Amino acid sequence: SEARATFGPWDYAVFAGMLAVSTGIGLRVGLAGGGQRSADDFFTGGRQLAAVPVGLSLAASFMSAVQVLGVPAEAARYGLKFVWMCVGQLLNSLLTAALFLPVFYRLGVTSTYQYLELRFSRPVRLCGTLQYLVATTLYTGIVIYAPALILNQVTGLDIWASLLSTGVICTLYTTVGGMKAVVWTDVFQVVVMLSGFFVILARGSVLLGGPWTVLRLAQNHSRINLMDFDPDPRSRYTVWTFLVGGTLVWLSMYGVNQAQVQRYVACRTERKAKLALLVNQLGLFLIVSSAACCGIVMFVFYRDCDPLLTGRISAPDQYMPLLVLDIFKDLPGIPGLFLACAYSGTLSTASTSINAMAAVTVEDLIKPQMPNLAPKKLVIISKGLSLIYGSACLIVAALSSLLGGGVLQGSFTVMGVVSGPLLGAFVLGMLLPACNTPGVLSGLVTGLALSLWVSLGATLYPPSEQTMGVLPTSASGCEALATNVSVLLDPLVAASGSGRVSSSVDAGRPALANTFYAISYLYYGALGTLSTVVCGALVSYLTGPTKHSTLGPGLLWWDLARQTASVAPKEGVDALDNSMMKRLEETPMGSKKPPSFLPSDEDRLLFTGQEEAVGHWTPASARRVGPDLSESNI
Repeated sequence: SEARATFGPWDYAVFAGMLAVSTGIGLRVGLAGGGQRSADDFFTGGRQLAAVPVGLSLAASFMSAVQVLGVPAEAARYGLKFVWMCVGQLLNSLLTAALFLPVFYRLGVTSTYQYLELRFSRPVRLCGTLQYLVATTLYTGIVIYAPALILNQVTGLDIWASLLSTGVICTLYTTVGGMKAVVWTDVFQVVVMLSGFFVILARGSVLLGGPWTVLRLAQNHSRINLMDFDPDPRSRYTVWTFLVGGTLVWLSMYGVNQAQVQRYVACRTERKAKLALLVNQLGLFLIVSSAACCGIVMFVFYRDCDPLLTGRISAPDQYMPLLVLDIFKDLPGIPGLFLACAYSGTLSTASTSINAMAAVTVEDLIKPQMPNLAPKKLVIISKGLSLIYGSACLIVAALSSLLGGGVLQGSFTVMGVVSGPLLGAFVLGMLLPACNTPGVLSGLVTGLALSLWVSLGATLYPPSEQTMGVLPTSASGCEALATNVSVLLDPLVAASGSGRVSSSVDAGRPALANTFYAISYLYYGALGTLSTVVCGALVSYLTGPTKHSTLGPGLLWWDLARQTASVAPKEGVDALDNSMMKRLEETPMGSKKPPSFLPSDEDRLLFTGQEEAVGHWTPASARRVGPDLSESNI
């Protein structure tokens, strides 16, 4: 039967309801208690947020409409092995909690790139800031535009209505409500996303004869392929691409990305921040696994009449909206739930990115130049920046018509190419005491150049479906097969090809097209990270390594690990107070003389607020038995 040409009135009503509830939650939470009194309130919620909403917000931030549309399509074409992505996300959460979260939380930074100046120099901080702003603007533009285009092509949903409704609404509640509004609307949007996936799974399974029938048919067509250990890096998805490439891509997003770090440093304690990462992991598992299972149901539904072969759709990312229209054609309003599901992901990602870019601009570009701005003025500037960045993302979305390939690959490529080298810079800073400014800058340039090289090569000379490991599909069961003969011939000719066409294509492809350019896009971030670390370490040792004694407290993970193992309280350590942060920022990292606030052998000062440890004097114990700790002691 033919699918409807567009969504119906009830579908739009459900979608409008989701937008209205999201706006209402954002405005209500953001304006409660008199709104934001300082930039810290606007960007981190006063660092008083609870673990569960922050964890769900972390999960929603990168689960955009790109994932809602892209993950099912990839699972349908490559099989259920996509759920290995959940293992890569788990490894990312563990590494983030162990390596990066303690450093950022105890320094009390709002912008992650503050760390780069404290550890290296201001040019490194500015380099990281600019890379982040460019990448996030492009990524958010893709997130807003791609689903609008896909839904327009399949359902006739007006593309400008999609762009403006989502862009304007998320900019509105992010500008008015700040971080609290972002977090609580994300919680609602996670619920909407999961509801949409579960309804699709239930309806599709019932129509196909039950979940066991779905699994049997998927197994018969090689879609239940969890044990794919192919070491070839050109295979798009294997266990290794998810465990190595996937882990590092997600680590660049969660470990050092401003949008995520800003979220978990907003928790009340470090312990709650780690709990938020666990809640985030549960949310990611539910979203990714349910999306992948929807892809398997989708393949079984179209197993003998692939709409991509018959011409009903023109790209794999259009599978999901077509499936929704096909299986819910007699249930008005339910397709609107999927529409709400897709755009919940868009709202969560866009609002997170807008708030994070405003925070980075204030902390890295405005405050250093105008340190004496009043808190109220900073709040006004922050809201204005949110409005500007929201508008910029809408402009990028409107200009994104040149986007080629799948939306999932496009989004991960943008984040991998830029965030991969930035992850390498933070690894150098926290784990390699010898790394210096020339080393990290040369590493960033090398990592970014290498990542851009391979991604542009893959765009110009895309690998074949056989190289990537696309599983076969069929159109043999289509009732209208005879009317689509010309459409069916094109992919068959492309797959086999005549000798003349094949030779001309091969003649125009460079030698790297089938090797280096053909590696899985999930390795782009890993390539950028590793090249940054290797180059940065080599240049640092060649130009004169940094002496450990010249580095301030809290900048190296090794020192934190050793100190917290012996004296840190079980309940977690409070963030460094403002006075110490100011002293840190004022201390030249390249000075030969150690900063005056370094711990001495006698007092063993680690962080303000620590409890008394046996044999050591700490600020908390001093407050119990003597006068208050003065700034000169620090």
